Amino acid sequence: MRPAGRRQVLSNLARVETPHTKRSSFDLVIFDCDGVLVDSELISCRAHARTLTRHGYAITEDQVLERFLGVSDREARATIEAEIGQTLPDDFEAQIKSTILNAYGRDLRAIPFVAEAIAAIDLAKCVASSGTPEKIRHGLECAGLHDLLAPNLFSATQVARGKPAPDLFLFAAEQMHVPPARCVVIEDSVPGITGALAAGMHVLGFHGGSHCRPGYADKLRAAGAQITFDDMRQLPALIADGGQRA
Repeated sequence: MRPAGRRQVLSNLARVETPHTKRSSFDLVIFDCDGVLVDSELISCRAHARTLTRHGYAITEDQVLERFLGVSDREARATIEAEIGQTLPDDFEAQIKSTILNAYGRDLRAIPFVAEAIAAIDLAKCVASSGTPEKIRHGLECAGLHDLLAPNLFSATQVARGKPAPDLFLFAAEQMHVPPARCVVIEDSVPGITGALAAGMHVLGFHGGSHCRPGYADKLRAAGAQITFDDMRQLPALIADGGQRA
């Protein structure tokens, strides 16, 4: 993190809810990346919509958001190819990646106050994302968060099945040497919440990203999120309370 960014985090820590002094119900906090750490979902949806439409699969940014939020590129591609009855170009993922990574350098920002929240949580932390390792790393670097979470960055490319399967969350817990029941996942998507619950983990639903429309919290609760929140300043206290705060 740049010195100026570090000073800003320190000055903002006083604005983060202070956790109660007690033993946490959790040993590991697992963060999704897109829409939880970095405000990237609209950037990604725009890139996917434009590239897919160029290749004959007409779809809008809103439709990408509705249908594929939280789904790995591998699963999304399989769905699209089944619908159109043909394969996408071999370099399709490379086209998407190039568009997104270029946009990250111009437009990507961290979710407000997430760096302060990470600093205030005195537990092990990792990332479990549907993105590729390069996309995760580049996004966190652009947002100034990489050094707070590296090297514990886990990608759906490392497991057989991406979200909504539990594989990625179980893999992350195994790599961090923490039982699933002692993990709390911070997610912004229905597939992510579904996968975390299937892994036997506690889930908090975050709906503070720019892609979250009115009523989005209801969707996360319906998927099984025990608590929903839209301000990262709340997160340390929510975790300290065992995710039970109303």
